[in-house]
Amino acid sequence: MSSEKKMITLKSADGEIFAVEEAVAAQSETIMLLIQDNSADSIIPISNVSARVLSKVIEYCRKHVEAGNDAEAIEPWDKDFLKVDQPMLFGIIMAANYLKIKPLYGLSCQAVADMMKGKSPEDIRATFNIRNDFTPEEEEQVRKEVGLKKHVEAGNDEEAIEARDKDFLKVDQPMLFGIIMAANYLKIKTYCRAKLWQI
Repeated sequence: MSSEKKMITLKSADGEIFAVEEAVAAQSETIMLLIQDNSADSIIPISNVSARVLSKVIEYCRKHVEAGNDAEAIEPWDKDFLKVDQPMLFGIIMAANYLKIKPLYGLSCQAVADMMKGKSPEDIRATFNIRNDFTPEEEEQVRKEVGLKKHVEAGNDEEAIEARDKDFLKVDQPMLFGIIMAANYLKIKTYCRAKLWQI
């Protein structure tokens, strides 16, 4: 019996070809569905992911296949893996979501959440290059709509503000990431910008 590993060929959105072991490709629910639709012998198009990001995603999947179930051993590697620039981090999150690689999606969303911890709304906007384009009238309307009164009432009470900020970070990771991505990339100016005022 041949010990040769079965390979899957992936094609990134910008046309680069990647040959990966089937066990590595199997980390993605989306790729496995695409294989069923296209057959394992054909080139599987990954139309929403650039070569630069796909290369990082494959690196993650390969390392996790090699590590098996040893979560403790892989944890330090995971932390180092996400020491990337913001465009790459957001690219990894979007790719992990599209490819349905749940552990990578959770890990990368947590990295974004960690970047927000302990920061004021102004600091968060600066970190993620989110422009505050509210007029004073819009700010007042948003405060009324989303119940920002707690933040306003806190005034200079740093303990109250800190408690409010901690409560905000108790949302699930997809919500946290969704707020940032919506404001920064999708530019949905009503609901998602309003959500930023709850930080």
